[in-house]
Amino acid sequence: MLAQQFIHTDYPILQLTDKAYKALELIESYDVRHWPLCADDKYVGLIYKDALLDVTDDAILGNLQNSLQSVAVKSTDSILTAVKQAAAHHLSLIPVVNEQNILEGILRSEDLLGILARYIGVDMPGATLVLQMERKNYSFGEINRLVETNDAFITQLNSYFNNDTGLLEVTIKINKTEISDVVATFQRYEYAVLYYFGEELYANEIKDNYDNLMAYLNV
Repeated sequence: MLAQQFIHTDYPILQLTDKAYKALELIESYDVRHWPLCADDKYVGLIYKDALLDVTDDAILGNLQNSLQSVAVKSTDSILTAVKQAAAHHLSLIPVVNEQNILEGILRSEDLLGILARYIGVDMPGATLVLQMERKNYSFGEINRLVETNDAFITQLNSYFNNDTGLLEVTIKINKTEISDVVATFQRYEYAVLYYFGEELYANEIKDNYDNLMAYLNV
């Protein structure tokens, strides 16, 4: 997924020759905290609402260039680059530019969560399994093989290095919703299964509640 697939191109363009009150009007109208500034079509930087509140309404935006944040993503960048920028700089929108630094549009941070959910496949049916291992022991080939031995396949895989434990956590999305056989296979091959989410988890909870009730009634 590329940034250019999700940009909004209908946002007004602010020029360095515009005044502060116009920028504030746009920021409040679109309920954001930042706005991109341009010199003609060239992107210059982001102006922050806080910086505008410190000047008079008639202040020329070009005189506030020291307050600009030069954050942007290329239209050909991965959408994950935009997510990273938005998180790192706490942005409400992210300017999208081309190779000539011409502003093509913006990405709204509020849209990124939904886009990211699509990217990692959380809306796809299936169960999720989280493994923990030493980084040197990670093998996608073996993990994939163990899943496929249970007539299933991986629809999404993400890895994360946990600095607290020093271990790699591998999150696997599988096309099946009942994965007790997959879990058992990983455990048989001595993989640490941190947790999993599937139908069997719900069934296990029902069974536990039933067993607790029976134990209570037998007292």
